[in-house]
Amino acid sequence: MINRYIYAVTQKLPPAQREDIAVELRGLIEDMLEERVEGREVVDKDVEEVLLELGNPKHLAQKYRGTKKYLIGPEFFDAYILVLKIVLISTAVTMGVGFVIQIILDPISILNHFVEFIVSFVTVIPMAFGWTTFGFAIGEYFNSIHSKDLQMDKGWKVSDLAPIPNGKKQIKRGETITGIIFYVLFIVIMAFSSEYFGIWIFHDEFSGVVPFLNDETYGSYLLFILLIFGLGIIKECLKLIFGKWTVKLVIYTSIVNLISLVAILFMMNGPAFWNPNFMQELTQADLLTEGSEAFRKANKAWEQSTFWILILLVLGLIWDAVDGFIKIRKK
Repeated sequence: MINRYIYAVTQKLPPAQREDIAVELRGLIEDMLEERVEGREVVDKDVEEVLLELGNPKHLAQKYRGTKKYLIGPEFFDAYILVLKIVLISTAVTMGVGFVIQIILDPISILNHFVEFIVSFVTVIPMAFGWTTFGFAIGEYFNSIHSKDLQMDKGWKVSDLAPIPNGKKQIKRGETITGIIFYVLFIVIMAFSSEYFGIWIFHDEFSGVVPFLNDETYGSYLLFILLIFGLGIIKECLKLIFGKWTVKLVIYTSIVNLISLVAILFMMNGPAFWNPNFMQELTQADLLTEGSEAFRKANKAWEQSTFWILILLVLGLIWDAVDGFIKIRKK
């Protein structure tokens, strides 16, 4: 009970303070128990009475913090700053590398590339900051809604203490940060370098790209693309904030995945999302010969690409939920 109480208090505090406050709180509980028992053996009832005297761990944590109002709580603020730094750095590096590649491929248009880089930088950096902050804020909001917390003001009980989580259920911070970086990089690429998303043509030197997407209609779908990857950032932030697999987290991530899937279905089934001249452009670039076996295979794969992408996404959605429930059941 003592370990669970200390865990409940310290998990609502910034990581840098947790160890010191845990030692201080354990010493306080031991002193209160010693004073209560007056030399006799400590029993469970004594521990319960001391913990009830200390009160709701949520309120005790608020006293240690000295504040209550926040968008992103102190217990998650250090993680938020860490993720934000990584996201902003990775975004800037990706854009810088893209700028260098554009100069190498097309040095004559260096001035145009530089202007595009500045515009993209001013646009993408606030976008990356906004999605990351929004993701943590959403996670903070959903993670703070617990029926027990709402009832504690009416009478907190020691039995309300949650068990210390099993290490097997814990979500590794590195995995969630990697996921966030992945989604941010795709936002940068799809928002400002979509023309390079296709088959690259090299005949002694770089000759251009046969794009997968329809350049003429791509702008109308960009909002859906940003929404899909932005929802991915929110999903990873939820995992980072919850810190362990729970039924509630599985439900939240499944809802986010479902919304993303609906957006993808709407986008891919829309008019002319894919490049309608893809196969023709491949033949014009001398990458395939029309009527050949390779051309027929490539054409068949191209025609079925949407179907298989959607199948993989649905399977991924189902597996994400199943995997979460499997981890919840681990002892």
